[in-house]
Amino acid sequence: MEKIESIMQILKKHFAFSERTTLNRMKQNQRVSNSEAFKILISCLLSLRTQDKNTEKASNNLFQIASTPEEILALDINEMEKLIYKSGHYKKKSRILKSVSSEILNRFNGIVPDTEEELLSIKFVGRKTANIVLNFAFGKDVLPIDTHCHRIPNRIGVINTKKPEETEIELQKILPKEYWKDFNGIFVLFGKTICLPISPKCSSCPINENCQKIGVEKFR
Repeated sequence: MEKIESIMQILKKHFAFSERTTLNRMKQNQRVSNSEAFKILISCLLSLRTQDKNTEKASNNLFQIASTPEEILALDINEMEKLIYKSGHYKKKSRILKSVSSEILNRFNGIVPDTEEELLSIKFVGRKTANIVLNFAFGKDVLPIDTHCHRIPNRIGVINTKKPEETEIELQKILPKEYWKDFNGIFVLFGKTICLPISPKCSSCPINENCQKIGVEKFR
């Protein structure tokens, strides 16, 4: 536990909040309004399998025209595809946004649910998306685990897991809760800029001395 806490202290100082991802910049440490919670949910769905800069462009384009479940359902599908084109997989994502908006409106009276069980009951909402909404929109102590959040703790050597679901469980055991809200934002930015999947920049890494470099064959 001491090692992961020391790592978090170093990385939290190294990565400014303003530099973090679109979703992390949307995050608050307390419960937000329903309209903001819905935007976080939609932006998360748009972020899947795309670069952050494209998530931001697609989200901004969409929210200028439609930012509520009612508005998204009323939006012509072809127009939506044009608005979110930058996010990639825009045809599939358009259908997903329509489906999720319909469930939010019809099953939850237009209110984004604030429990894991209810969020996971929505088609196309997986565990990572649910945890992002719970953490970023409602300020709950959960750990959204994406590819960086899974890969880097294993590379550092603080855990040994095969799946993101296992990573979430193991990190809950060793990571002090005071760092849970910042964990995703820090590790996503860390993984995009320094601790790259291939040929990480170890020479400029602020936690180089704390890292076991498990699975690293070549680094800079």
